[in-house]
Amino acid sequence: MKKFASKLLMAVMAVSLLAVPALAENIKVGAILAVTGGASFLGGPEARSLEMVVEEINAKGGINGSKIELIIKDSAASPEKAISFAKQLIEEDKVLAIIGPSTSGETMKIKNICEEAETPLLSCAAAEVIVNPVASYVFKTPQKDSFAVKKIFMEMKKMGISKIAVLAGNTGFGKAGKQQLTDIAPEFGIEIVEAEVYDKKSNDLSAVVAKIKANKDVQAVVNWSIVPAQAIVAKNMRQAGWEVPLFQSHGFGNIKYVEAAGAAAEGIIFPAGRLLIADTLPADNPQKALLMEYKKNYEAKFNESASTFGGHAYDAITILAAAIAEVGNDRHKVRAAIENLKNFPGTGGVFSFSAEDHNGLDIDAFQMMTVKDGKFVAYTGK
Repeated sequence: MKKFASKLLMAVMAVSLLAVPALAENIKVGAILAVTGGASFLGGPEARSLEMVVEEINAKGGINGSKIELIIKDSAASPEKAISFAKQLIEEDKVLAIIGPSTSGETMKIKNICEEAETPLLSCAAAEVIVNPVASYVFKTPQKDSFAVKKIFMEMKKMGISKIAVLAGNTGFGKAGKQQLTDIAPEFGIEIVEAEVYDKKSNDLSAVVAKIKANKDVQAVVNWSIVPAQAIVAKNMRQAGWEVPLFQSHGFGNIKYVEAAGAAAEGIIFPAGRLLIADTLPADNPQKALLMEYKKNYEAKFNESASTFGGHAYDAITILAAAIAEVGNDRHKVRAAIENLKNFPGTGGVFSFSAEDHNGLDIDAFQMMTVKDGKFVAYTGK
């Protein structure tokens, strides 16, 4: 499997050598990302990852002789801007495909736009509703939030936790995650005894924390968000002297959240892709070579730690490149090629898409992790 993964990565990065007839013009690829604003922890690494990979592909001669022309639009996580940019990229720029948006709320606003225009969309957002129900031209690279919920609940069962509080940001991702937590909890014998939604722009959540802390039945807290408030929840809980376990969603996979929370981040438990612990993976892991290469290149180029979010964009552009290399610069054929892509190693897992599954990852794409001494490490239980 390791040998196969290495060969596949080499094939994607050297697609100009494949035997599809040369294309006559540049391949236009659009991207809608939250490069600035409150979700820049997502969009910044995503934009930089796209630029890095496109630069590498073009330096090798492009795809079948054609260079990728990357057009990045900064939505600042605004659904209204995402709608405007999607229409512009499709109608004016005539892009082959769109990568992004960074957030689930934005993605849901442009999902039908891309579907109706028959333009492939490879979202970097996580909410499962993006691909469930399946839309023919819409895919996503982050792992399913229902799998994240199940991984968390599986760990809780091991810890003897049965009564929890749920906090969620008022974003598309937060709303979708809260629903998944509510729907799946009974399957694991878990009862949600407190549930609160907070504003994504909040800079103090002590009142919300005090409210759920007052319920003495709460054995653990699950916070579901992608905004900087993730760090605030942790700090407010520890400031209140509340030491129950804190679980975060897979939206916690950026070391900057740990840095923002400081000592309060210690012991947070969450599911994520294996990029965050790539250097500790066994040598025979099918993702390790790819993860180490991406991590090394990204950190050398941008002088910052690689995050799972940048990895989502990396996966999107390499999946798209593999499809183009196979079938050429035709959005209908590219859509079909993505849907039929199997055993494709990415930073988020090994992708195998189908007509019924436009995410292509299973629950094993997740690894439970924790924060120890200010760093991400594999969670091994207590």
